[in-house]
Amino acid sequence: MLTVLRTTWPLLLGIMLLMVGNGMQGTLLGIRGAIEQIGTYQMSIVMSAYFAGFLLGSQLTPLMIRRVGHVRVFAALGSLISALLILYAAYPNWIAWALMRVLIGFCFSGVYITAESWLNASTANEQRGQALSAYMIVQMVGIISGQGLMNVADPAGYLLFVIPSVLVSLAFTPILLSASPAPAFAEVRRLTLRDLYKISPLGVVGIFLMGGTFAALFSMVSVWGTQVGLSVTQISMFVAAIYFGGLVAQYPIGWASDRMDRRQLILQVAVVGAFAMLAAFLLAPGFWTLLALFAVIGGVANPLYALLLAYTNDYLEASDMAAASAGLLFVNGVGAITGPPVTGWLMESLGPEGFFLYVGLLMAGIALYALWRIVRAPDRQGEFTSAYAVVSPGATAFAVEAVLEAGTDSEESANESTPEGEAAPLDEHVPPKDAATAPIDPGSENDQEGSEK
Repeated sequence: MLTVLRTTWPLLLGIMLLMVGNGMQGTLLGIRGAIEQIGTYQMSIVMSAYFAGFLLGSQLTPLMIRRVGHVRVFAALGSLISALLILYAAYPNWIAWALMRVLIGFCFSGVYITAESWLNASTANEQRGQALSAYMIVQMVGIISGQGLMNVADPAGYLLFVIPSVLVSLAFTPILLSASPAPAFAEVRRLTLRDLYKISPLGVVGIFLMGGTFAALFSMVSVWGTQVGLSVTQISMFVAAIYFGGLVAQYPIGWASDRMDRRQLILQVAVVGAFAMLAAFLLAPGFWTLLALFAVIGGVANPLYALLLAYTNDYLEASDMAAASAGLLFVNGVGAITGPPVTGWLMESLGPEGFFLYVGLLMAGIALYALWRIVRAPDRQGEFTSAYAVVSPGATAFAVEAVLEAGTDSEESANESTPEGEAAPLDEHVPPKDAATAPIDPGSENDQEGSEK
């Protein structure tokens, strides 16, 4: 790990500063929107706009990079982010904010794609898994740190908009001055949604519902906090609790996922999240209990996303990972766009508790669909298992592909090291990925006919 940090620290430091700025702007807008007397539903549109821009950026950034190169795209998008963060305070109008959020989502998507492909290309194969794990941890640490900076000034003023702008500008200094060369950029194709669903129905449905969950948790907590009258410090504590929970729970859930039927684990984790949010909706708990419930939902949502990706990867050939990760990120993005508006509508109709109801229902939906898949199909855990890898719901297709490839490489290395004639342990099995046929998720439409590629 020390070798990885020594060689990739400019990228990791830059990403952490970017995430501090991004984490601040989402929380800050929710608080400032209430100060400017912008309605809950209008603010939900503002928050949703970020994910629309992020999805658009994931489609267009590869074209931009192939046209002008990594460095120019990186610098141009970073400059635009820095300017937009200040313009929020200059014109506090929800329509203008929504347009700026589309732009800033587009820019952050482009910056992440550039940085992630750069990190992936600049790391040796045997160190890639460690580098990408460090990258995901740095992202969460950056967002948590940003919540602390929310308390250094009045959100009704200008300073809290200046701080993330400065941090984003500084983030590009270590990256652009790094000695590592920009990598060659390869286009990522995408499987059709129909093909993805045939390969893994639970993966597609679960990722779509997780998109809505992540969007609500990432963008609507500050809107909820202002509705219930929380202070800036308290709102920042709730946002930090979500990411702290995800940081703590990733590895225990990952450890369990390599040792049991992943559908069972998906069901159990989703049930925990559903009960946590429905308890918050029905019982009106006190501050500290509610803070613990936020940590629980964060500890469920972040690992569940990675768990669904790993489960889908169980049914993929190595050659299809890039296409599948791009397709799943598209599904996740569509789910994320719908999340804030539905949350905002429920909060206006039912009050602030509508936030908990929405997230709880999505978690319950994942649990019920996982249960249906388990009932419909037998357990095939003993036949193949790919590696669980830490992946953030905000990662781009390039990070997801690289993480899955690194995990698969480590599993293959473990199998190769098993003495001849001795069976590998259950959690070290890898999918029998034939060159012509990929296995299909149990119970899907092609169970009797095999997979058609």
